[in-house]
Amino acid sequence: MLKNKGQYRIGVFDSGLGGLTVLKHLLKKLPQYDYLYLGDTARVPYGGHSQELIYRYTKEAMDFLFSQGCRLIILACNTASSQALRRLQQEYLPKEYPDRRILGVIIPLAEYAATSHNIGVIGTRATIASKAYEHEIKKLNAQAIVNSNSAPLLVPLIEEGLAGSDIANKLLKKYLRPLKAKNIRTLILGCTHYPFLLKDTRRIMGKNCRVPDPGEIVADSLKIYLAKHSNLLSAHKTTGSRHFYLSDKPENFIKLGEKFLGQKIDNWQIISL
Repeated sequence: MLKNKGQYRIGVFDSGLGGLTVLKHLLKKLPQYDYLYLGDTARVPYGGHSQELIYRYTKEAMDFLFSQGCRLIILACNTASSQALRRLQQEYLPKEYPDRRILGVIIPLAEYAATSHNIGVIGTRATIASKAYEHEIKKLNAQAIVNSNSAPLLVPLIEEGLAGSDIANKLLKKYLRPLKAKNIRTLILGCTHYPFLLKDTRRIMGKNCRVPDPGEIVADSLKIYLAKHSNLLSAHKTTGSRHFYLSDKPENFIKLGEKFLGQKIDNWQIISL
């Protein structure tokens, strides 16, 4: 565990590898902050669980990250954002950590999508069933048409390092086919694991469909948020520290994570939630 918690940190949480697609852009756009990444690799994926269980798992992760000095946490997990964020913000934070903040990934992506009218979303079963994207998009653009499709087998394949494989591409085509048939103009990758398949998704959807990189949008949104809340976190003059915590199975995470981030993952530790 970190001994010096005096410097406030930004926590990034996901059920597994997916949050790295957000962290990569945070490190690029906001390198001056200290980051703690927590991947609940013992219990990934979250998408097939009940809302109550997802909330409990996510709350345990928040408890850990706050105990390690995080003042702001990014739920870099669409499932947790759609199933647990509101309750965490309305019940958990006021009671346990009134001076801390938890932000999700759905609203920044919904704001981006709402500039279009024919929109597609793919995500886990839990995220799609919540209709979180449809709700947030329609608050901003009541005329928007939102078509959604769940893609439950993509996360396990990505966690096993099979992004880009024939089986991953066949499944991706199957999940995207109903959305492509609707001639959507903007596709939101409603799971932070899916940017591991970003190039293949863009190729399958074609040039007439925008497929943004979710991590880039979330990082830009956080940059604006921190500019408005400058008292929340202190920044370094140079690059901050990076620490990684996993609840199980470090081998795959470290191997795939280093390849994706393009840097060594040295400061990692196995913890119990």
